[in-house]
Amino acid sequence: MIMRKPRLNFALLASLGSVVLSAPAAADSVADFYKGKTINLWVGYGTGGGYDTTARVVARHFGRHVPGNPNVVVQNVTGAGSLLAANNLYNIAPKDGSVLGIFSSTVAMLPLYGDPKAKFETLKFSWIGNIHRDTLACGVWKGAGQNIKTLEDLIAAKQTVVFGSDGGDAPLTRWPLFMKNVLGANLKVVAGYKGTRDINLAMQSGEAGGSCGMFESTVSSAYAQDYTEGRLNLFVQTGFNRNLPYFGNATNLYKLLKTEEEVQMAKLVFGVSELTRPFAGPPGLDPLKLAALRKALLDMMQDPAQIEEAKKVGTQFSPMTGDEVVAELTELYKTPKHVVDRATEVTSKP
Repeated sequence: MIMRKPRLNFALLASLGSVVLSAPAAADSVADFYKGKTINLWVGYGTGGGYDTTARVVARHFGRHVPGNPNVVVQNVTGAGSLLAANNLYNIAPKDGSVLGIFSSTVAMLPLYGDPKAKFETLKFSWIGNIHRDTLACGVWKGAGQNIKTLEDLIAAKQTVVFGSDGGDAPLTRWPLFMKNVLGANLKVVAGYKGTRDINLAMQSGEAGGSCGMFESTVSSAYAQDYTEGRLNLFVQTGFNRNLPYFGNATNLYKLLKTEEEVQMAKLVFGVSELTRPFAGPPGLDPLKLAALRKALLDMMQDPAQIEEAKKVGTQFSPMTGDEVVAELTELYKTPKHVVDRATEVTSKP
């Protein structure tokens, strides 16, 4: 038997060589683009709230981990509970990675509800990741004058409690309306505020009595003193099958739901809020830049300087990868239509 010498596949070797060479070449091309440039980080909420606080921590550290080390500047693009920021990022922002955005994950669900004001396809955003996975609560100021400490107390309240919101389709509208229309909570929603900071000021003045959007990271940073000193009373939390000790005796919303459909609706309305600080680029972003930005976000999360600063504002980030964000949103978009329709009804009826 004649043994043949193995023949070298030069085409394969050339291909492998190009792969080996492509990684540094790709990094160089991304670095060449970002060197000396500024990334504008559009945030869908006003200054001083949880989104803004998070974004400014990111802005101070993210650029060091992006090839080319660009500056990162926060710009507050407020309106309709961050819907304006999402629409602008999708339709107006340049598609070259010079503009990125942070907006509400609840806004990202509006196309599923058929909301015509959402001018985007959620899964076509270039998802960089999620800066923080968090748990939501709702609160009232000084018991809303009725010693409200639990969701059961709000349901039984004699006087209607005003909840502030930043837009008709915004999460700060949808979350309390679910409690009103599914569980009978005695509340009404008043829109027109710029975010949780403005609503908190309205609660202090007596103009509003309550607000949702009280994530653990927000309460433990921006509202820590109000909470620990008893002025801000958290009465409900929305983690599925889990209670946060930090939220004390706040009622778990799922405890009061009566049917499987109500549970499915709650997962759709509140579950997406665990994508607490989704971080995206416009559609059509160069895959090389997207990969670099995704890596930069994860690298930043290990940066001791970022960790130290986050601690100072009462936050320890719990990030998600871009692939994890896409997978979670894809799954939510598979929710049965009858559940979506019912959830739309209960979160839009005044």
